[in-house]
Amino acid sequence: MAKKNVKRPREVKKPPVRIMVNGAWHEFERGRDLEPETTLSFLLREKLGYTGLKVSCDEGACGACTVLLDGRAVLSCMKLAVQADGHEILTIEGLPEDDPVIRAFADQCEPGYGTALQCGFCTPGFVMTAKGLLNENPKPTLAEIKEGLSGNICRCGCYAGIARAVQHASEDTVPEGEKK
Repeated sequence: MAKKNVKRPREVKKPPVRIMVNGAWHEFERGRDLEPETTLSFLLREKLGYTGLKVSCDEGACGACTVLLDGRAVLSCMKLAVQADGHEILTIEGLPEDDPVIRAFADQCEPGYGTALQCGFCTPGFVMTAKGLLNENPKPTLAEIKEGLSGNICRCGCYAGIARAVQHASEDTVPEGEKK
């Protein structure tokens, strides 16, 4: 009996995953640089070294891993890296030192409110969540700030100081279309 020539399906190579992180494009080969189940937080921290991003709960409950994806706050532990293909990611390292939110968090120390940071572990997540909030609503009310930050946890309990810092940052923030 003669053997039939069995055609094997040719492996189709998928295009690389391209992600802009803090203004620089990065390209990742699927199956080599990242697997389908690789989270955005793992890619950013472990592959690219953006350790300002913190992974605490790794299940979307604490907000410590918040980054901006196209200007909107997202939990990077709940996003697959492949979902960021073609998008822009901003981590805490990508913010300028004179950013109004960073300044407001660093300067916050008012009687009755306290500081916006104590141990600092949650701070990058709160800063990035606040940036996302202010991108969408440059002049939020205190109630809108509290709602906007409600997905973030501070184990030190600096909530009043954090909310106050976001209020101050909103006073210094110029909406996107109105840059000087």
